[in-house]
Amino acid sequence: MEAQLRELIPFLRDRNPQVRQLALSNLLPQTVNDAPHRSIFFSGIQSGGLKGKKENEIIRDLKLLCRDQLSVAHDAFRALVNLSDSPMLVTSLSEPAFLTFIVSYIINPQSILADLASMLLSNLTASSAASSTLLSLNIEIIPEPGFPNAFYPSQSRCATAVAPTPYPAAETQSVPALPLLVDAFVQGAETDDQGDLSKRVRKGDLHFLASVFANLSTSPAGRNFFLDPKQSNPLQVNAVLEYPLAKFVPFTEHKDTIRRGGVASTIKNCAFHAKAHRAILSPDSDSVSVSPSTSVAPGIDALPYILLPLAGPEELDLEDQEKLPDTLQFLPLTKKREADPAIRLIHVETLLLLCHTRWGREYLREHGTYEIVRATHENESVEKISEHIERLVTLLKGEEPEVDPSAELSDVDEGQMQETPAGTSLSDDEDSRIDEV
Repeated sequence: MEAQLRELIPFLRDRNPQVRQLALSNLLPQTVNDAPHRSIFFSGIQSGGLKGKKENEIIRDLKLLCRDQLSVAHDAFRALVNLSDSPMLVTSLSEPAFLTFIVSYIINPQSILADLASMLLSNLTASSAASSTLLSLNIEIIPEPGFPNAFYPSQSRCATAVAPTPYPAAETQSVPALPLLVDAFVQGAETDDQGDLSKRVRKGDLHFLASVFANLSTSPAGRNFFLDPKQSNPLQVNAVLEYPLAKFVPFTEHKDTIRRGGVASTIKNCAFHAKAHRAILSPDSDSVSVSPSTSVAPGIDALPYILLPLAGPEELDLEDQEKLPDTLQFLPLTKKREADPAIRLIHVETLLLLCHTRWGREYLREHGTYEIVRATHENESVEKISEHIERLVTLLKGEEPEVDPSAELSDVDEGQMQETPAGTSLSDDEDSRIDEV
């Protein structure tokens, strides 16, 4: 059987697209983790294949087939999503040229398979090497005000993201990739209620980009990106400054679990940076900077979005209601708490991290955090979450210790709590990668 499968590999380069599709459709089932003949995809790279530019023919073919016609490209993306759990392929799949195509493809509103590309990028950024490359990646765009996102990513051109007609005439610019990915992620949520692809400006929901951002934020460099004020519109030099994290917080109650979970993880990971707590919690009416930067931007105002998933329909006393942010006051009887226990735990852990500074503890007390988590605790059935809430209550209701304020501004000790990558569940043994079969 394996010999027969290997005979199909040369047909991935056949001139006839139907032949390419037939060969790929027969190879695709062998890309899943427990497939009996998965080893054919690693032949030739098992010794020293991670160094230099070495990669076997089949991986090189799959990368090229991601640019093919729809049926072929779809299966090529699926194959690479399945194979991207292997450290042996990280270097090949994370090399700048391929990452540039993936990112350019995702941010192009016309890319039909952008969601599969986002899944692949999510799996790749589980690697620190791929995350580092993405954080510093620049891509080429051509400004065009008449386009839905005001530019055309020239390196996205392929059969499932055809070039516009007429082709934009402006000069190509090289710009950082991450701000454009953030904006594409936000735009994806704006169109995900429109089921008919032909009527949608953006063809993908891009929910899996939330997992990409969660992975990036597990590193100090990634957190610095989300907590450093940037132009709200990356294509306008004089646009107002905004914290990139501020664009994520409204999605903590989104209907898609992947988006909610990735956003919750990103917020939590950013909360490890103690010097950013004032910016994370302050309302957008306040201008705040994150030391050592002197750039100021409106506060992120994350607390309402952290508490809302933990809030239920319970009626609170009027005095308690007045402590709450406006969006949490007098919630309807139909209000439901976050159904996913892993996401509930992430939000409670975020609140614990924000208690690392005295300023943070006082802000949480003054804005009704105790009142919300008290009701959450009464209705919580998961022991681990209940234990974390009890720790949180101790910090909020206990006496303030005599601590040097400057010592509190050091980042939270990772030994106390771990960053949360994409796909984390209550079980530490579960695989966090995304599988597409």
